[in-house]
Amino acid sequence: MQLQDGDLIFQDMDCGPLCDAIEAVTEGYNGNDFSHMGMVCHRNDTLYIIEAAGKAVRLNTLEKFSKNTSKPMYVGRLKKQYQKLIPQAIAFSLRQLGVPYDTEYVYNNGSYYCSELIYDAFKSANKNKPFFELFPMTYKRPGTQDFFPAWVEYYKKIGKPIPEGLPGCNPGGISTSNKIEIVGTL
Repeated sequence: MQLQDGDLIFQDMDCGPLCDAIEAVTEGYNGNDFSHMGMVCHRNDTLYIIEAAGKAVRLNTLEKFSKNTSKPMYVGRLKKQYQKLIPQAIAFSLRQLGVPYDTEYVYNNGSYYCSELIYDAFKSANKNKPFFELFPMTYKRPGTQDFFPAWVEYYKKIGKPIPEGLPGCNPGGISTSNKIEIVGTL
């Protein structure tokens, strides 16, 4: 498959209980579980994935990005009428290189988690109007009022309250947007 600038790559990251909790609360495209995503950009004839991962927003090779998962990765492409936003979305994302990773998973706090970067990139490209949607985030097991133990432990460890109900986004939600088409797998 020929990847294009602005393609969004969704993956079911192998990162244990936190990824499992992220995947459990949002159904992705065709019922798939996605816990990570990045955006394709070419620089000097090299294909990179812009992602918020590890310690900061970074450029990664597709080969390294692919090592996060043992499952097929899905490629989302903006529908034709929206593709004019891609150059500005990429430019915004590249300006964020080095911005710290958002370990709190709270929208608009000066740091980025993976889908938050993509959300803001396309919001910026869309004249600062939301392009993808924000939804109230949940850290609870579906159908219960119980927080996932992994999230309870995680937020206790970082000394922050669980941001239940605050607006946010995740890879599964973006993968089902009516503004993109899933064009294949890698």
